[in-house]
Amino acid sequence: MDPTPEALLNALKTVKYPGFSRDIVSFGLVRSATAQDGKALARLEITTADTDMPKKLHDAAVAALRSVPGVKSAEVEVAVKIPTKTPGAGVTAAGTSQLQKVRYRIAVASGKGGVGKSTFAVNLACAFAHLLAKGNRPRGVGLMDCDIYGPSVPLMLGVNVRPEIEDEMLIPVENFGVRMMSLGLLIDDHTPVAWRGPMVMKTIQQFATQVAWGELEILVVDLPPGTGDAQITLAQTVPLSGVVVVTTPQLAAVSVARRGAMLFDKVNVPLLGVAENMSFLENPDGTRQFIFGEGGGPQAAEDLQTEFLGQVPLDQRVRVGGDRGIPLVVSHPNTLPGQAFLGIAARLLKKLDDGLTKPL
Repeated sequence: MDPTPEALLNALKTVKYPGFSRDIVSFGLVRSATAQDGKALARLEITTADTDMPKKLHDAAVAALRSVPGVKSAEVEVAVKIPTKTPGAGVTAAGTSQLQKVRYRIAVASGKGGVGKSTFAVNLACAFAHLLAKGNRPRGVGLMDCDIYGPSVPLMLGVNVRPEIEDEMLIPVENFGVRMMSLGLLIDDHTPVAWRGPMVMKTIQQFATQVAWGELEILVVDLPPGTGDAQITLAQTVPLSGVVVVTTPQLAAVSVARRGAMLFDKVNVPLLGVAENMSFLENPDGTRQFIFGEGGGPQAAEDLQTEFLGQVPLDQRVRVGGDRGIPLVVSHPNTLPGQAFLGIAARLLKKLDDGLTKPL
């Protein structure tokens, strides 16, 4: 009995596209896969200027198909389309030109985990999209999820599709007016990310140079917590307009946030300001409970000689929105936290437009 097309596709999923951790099936490069009388036939369509690429994929696909029980021989046709834009010195040059179409590039950072940084970044990006649409500014908003070990942005943006590849560039997926790329879109849900520094650095460089971001007004970059390889690599790869430091009010978070902000001073990235997340819980009668303490964010901003951008209250709807894939700024923009995110985005946008960013 001949193997089914599904069995052939499962075999082809073991063939990785050179330079990426994703396979040729999830990239949408396999147009057909059938078998008849023990002979497997597959057709690939790729866009590349690399003359070695067709043979690499052909040989790997043939080997994969031959491993399927019931396949006696395999034939793979590789249709090649020459990129409409020559990458010049390679995909890095093409990627750099893509980033040059981005007007502002801001990183969202925190000294430690657990402060809601990724949730903040997602809602901030949606807030930017809302403000730009309202202001008739047609250029879009992007979100680069560089939180390699905890890529939760796809969940919070309600995205579960695989990005495609075109002209050797990854095409970001879009939802709620935000174009997004994340490692969470490139690996299986059950695959742990147990990478050392070089792999983390390579992934961030790929996101910066091999993603077709297009024309964007703002690219928001969600960094992993801490001050390690990811932060340094990003600062060296992407010409950042500035960084926003997210903290919670308690002393432990604030002291680490201050130290984290100092890293960007060393790599000459301007500090745009400090934002305080989970600042307080508002009771039904309007009174507030300062569960994690009070005053930490403003104090951190004062110590760093930068602007305090605002407070985002602790609200269950923020968490629910993230779990459901509909950020609170989209579902409940008129709530207290929704207005807080929009206010912070407005202050940042004005600061960027006015050219008021400066190093620490």
